[in-house]
Amino acid sequence: MLLSFLLQITQNGAETAETTGEVVPQEKTLSIIELLTSGGIGGQIIMLTLLIFSVIAIYIFVERLSAVNKAAKIDENFMNNIKDHVLSGKIDAAKSLCQSTNSPVSRMIEKGISRIGKPLGDVSAAIENSGKLEVYKLENNLSTLATISGAAPMIGFLGTVIGMILTFHEMTLAGGQVNLDMLSEGIFTAMTTTVAGLTVGIVAYIAYNMLVSKVSKVIYKMEATATEFIDVLHEPA
Repeated sequence: MLLSFLLQITQNGAETAETTGEVVPQEKTLSIIELLTSGGIGGQIIMLTLLIFSVIAIYIFVERLSAVNKAAKIDENFMNNIKDHVLSGKIDAAKSLCQSTNSPVSRMIEKGISRIGKPLGDVSAAIENSGKLEVYKLENNLSTLATISGAAPMIGFLGTVIGMILTFHEMTLAGGQVNLDMLSEGIFTAMTTTVAGLTVGIVAYIAYNMLVSKVSKVIYKMEATATEFIDVLHEPA
């Protein structure tokens, strides 16, 4: 019943439009490609730059996320085995265990084991220096990601300024006969570049903070493990 009622309304509406001769407006849609390329040469250059930034940001995020997650995986029995080897005097076995474990913690502890027999200050300094090197490796390219998160919105706003300049230039050339079609290129440039710049910047900013948080957790584990190793050296053999 309802379906037949709706069909009747549609047919009546079509007949009315045909009778009156009115032109029914058709809805026009704009594809993503058309949106990205509708801002003229200036807008296209800005959009290409932002596209490159987005690809770099995604690559850095995926690569660093994989590396940090791998570094965060620490065997719970690793330090127990190291402690048993060190207290029993099996220094070579402790070194072999560190070498067979690929993680920042194992490389840091291996450096400390190689200094066993020297003053604890030297052992602690060796562990600290090794830890700094591992942290530097973990934070590799994070500064680039932070730069993209700040630069992308500014580049988008640059596109906005370029678009507005184009708009006012067309208005000047048109004199008193301003046509919206003449201004569309500048307006598209202004709007699309702003949206694209903010989008890339926001995504890069979230990705950067997520990675920084994960790196901080790994650093905390490294510090806790280093302290535990120094405590092992303090224990009587």
